[in-house]
Amino acid sequence: MKNKRMKIARMEHDMNQEALAQKVGVTRQTIGMIESGNYNPTLNLCIAICDALDCTLDELFWTTKEERSESYEKQ
Repeated sequence: MKNKRMKIARMEHDMNQEALAQKVGVTRQTIGMIESGNYNPTLNLCIAICDALDCTLDELFWTTKEERSESYEKQ
């Protein structure tokens, strides 16, 4: 499932993927894969991303049951 909320939060902080990656200690490719839905980050990485973007886990990573159902239907 794509993580549009993370991408929007990153852009609101005027950060590119490389800058966020450096701040949380991963590669730019990892950030890109998280945003595109091709990588499930660890809880520790999720927390680091939230700290870097001044957001909560719920704001960036929580999806409702309906959102999950819609995602499964598209696959």
